[in-house]
Amino acid sequence: MTIHLGLNDEEQAMLEITERFSREKLAPHYQEREKAETLDRALIEEMGSMGLIGPDIPEEFGGLGQSALMAGLINETVSYGDFNMSYITLLGSLMGQIVARNAPDGLAKEWLPQMLSGKKLVALGLTEPRGGSDAANLILKAEKVGDQYILNGEKTSMSFSTEADAAIVWARTGTKEDGAKGVSAFLVDFSEPGVTRTKFNDLGTKPVARGSAFFDNVKVPASHLLGEEGTGFTQVMQGFDYSRILIALECLGAAQASVDETWEYVQEREAFGDPLVRYQGVSFPLAEADTKIEMAKQLCYHALKLKDAGLPFTSESAMVKWFAPKTSVEIIHQCLLLHGHYGYTMDLPHQQRMRDVMGLEIGDGTSQIMKLIIAREKVGRVAVQYQPYKKSMSKGGA
Repeated sequence: MTIHLGLNDEEQAMLEITERFSREKLAPHYQEREKAETLDRALIEEMGSMGLIGPDIPEEFGGLGQSALMAGLINETVSYGDFNMSYITLLGSLMGQIVARNAPDGLAKEWLPQMLSGKKLVALGLTEPRGGSDAANLILKAEKVGDQYILNGEKTSMSFSTEADAAIVWARTGTKEDGAKGVSAFLVDFSEPGVTRTKFNDLGTKPVARGSAFFDNVKVPASHLLGEEGTGFTQVMQGFDYSRILIALECLGAAQASVDETWEYVQEREAFGDPLVRYQGVSFPLAEADTKIEMAKQLCYHALKLKDAGLPFTSESAMVKWFAPKTSVEIIHQCLLLHGHYGYTMDLPHQQRMRDVMGLEIGDGTSQIMKLIIAREKVGRVAVQYQPYKKSMSKGGA
């Protein structure tokens, strides 16, 4: 049982229930779900019934009105048992907050209870093939015709691409010259005619079904516009500040699972007449791993407390987003090596955790982008000078 300072009795009890569910229901079948390469919808609905999806969403929309810190702890705990299932809790909070803050009241009350119960999955449709980290440079077009918008274009690197029931899709409603101010967000039902989807053959996170969605004259009611036209980019950037912390905790939860399993293994496995744990070459790397995980977790908790207090946390969010996935991959790799050739087999979960976590060294912003954000928050936009690079490119520069 994990005790967290600052949690009341009700929150601590919920966390204990989540820990039990993660260890007993999620962890034993983590590898089996990868082989199936699909999400277990019944299991997702069970998570919804327990209040694990979007616990931070206001009660009026079917949430529990919990703190961002509590949502982070739940995401970390779910990931301890199954990294891929924690995408459900992650996107439940991210998508749920964007809908709760920006959707018309009727749309929010129609979709949020279904999202939080696990009956509907809503994906995030931002990245485009030519954009990547340049999130404001969108081509997908939304043209208003009467009381609806017509969408044409492609989104890629979308989690739940073939599994989702809908997506929040960011599209250009203004001109290219408008930049980020010409971007708007829509809740798009994937059952609409003109939507087709494909799934990538990724190294990891196979049940998450990352892939592309194509929009060919897809009609979206104007009532599905989130907020005002031109405000979509701000919506997603505010959401990313939050989701990056949840991602960091997601990675750290998986790393902690590998470390805990390895501590057990090195106490049981003997070499030269002694358990492996008696050798400092074995115990010291694990001691270092626990130290790094705990340090990173505490910065995550601090950032979530800043959010709960209504204080800025952009810099802290970027810090944990570049540090936690990288550190978690390194730690899981070390755990794999400490299991020797047995660890190198597909029988143990370390190889899967390493492959799964690695994807989040890219998703929601690479380490290079995160460091740019930290520098910008420290000294202002003088730290992010794109224009000289663009000029050199126009002159044939490398």
